[in-house]
Amino acid sequence: MPDIGWMELLVIGIVALIVVGPKDLPMMFRKVGQFTGRIRAMAKDFQRAMDEAADESGMTELNRDLRKAASYASSPRKAGMNALKDAFGDDLDLELDPDKYPEGSQSRKLAEEKAAAAKARKDEAEALRQAKIDKTIADKTAAAKAAVKAPADAPAKAPVAEAGPEAAQDPAAAPARNGTTQS
Repeated sequence: MPDIGWMELLVIGIVALIVVGPKDLPMMFRKVGQFTGRIRAMAKDFQRAMDEAADESGMTELNRDLRKAASYASSPRKAGMNALKDAFGDDLDLELDPDKYPEGSQSRKLAEEKAAAAKARKDEAEALRQAKIDKTIADKTAAAKAAVKAPADAPAKAPVAEAGPEAAQDPAAAPARNGTTQS
């Protein structure tokens, strides 16, 4: 609500009570509520239509590209790092060499922790990648075995008997009725 406090609402309510009267006041508030509900629904529908039109015309992509360009202009260092991360993904971990820091220093401890964490992430990613490859190979092997086995297991097709005129007159061979008439 646009800067309307409780005191202002109380004054509006008292004035409405005096002007409209206690008998018609609930009906008036109900109609005002319905009216605002319709206005909000129309505004939401209009906003949805405008968003769809923007999506169809390509304005959404243009807006995203302009925001990206503005972020590049405001922070070139961050933009460069984002471009590198986009190009190389999360594999862009700077190799920290704990040996270049003095023994027992806080910097060396941090470098060792970061190097261990980076190695653990790389090992985990490699294990996930290898598991995915193994699963794909196993699925393809199983599908190939099933394809080879399927024709051998399939029974020979039995000849289909053609229905003669006497089969059409048999009531048991007629399709079941479901209560609707078909023309």
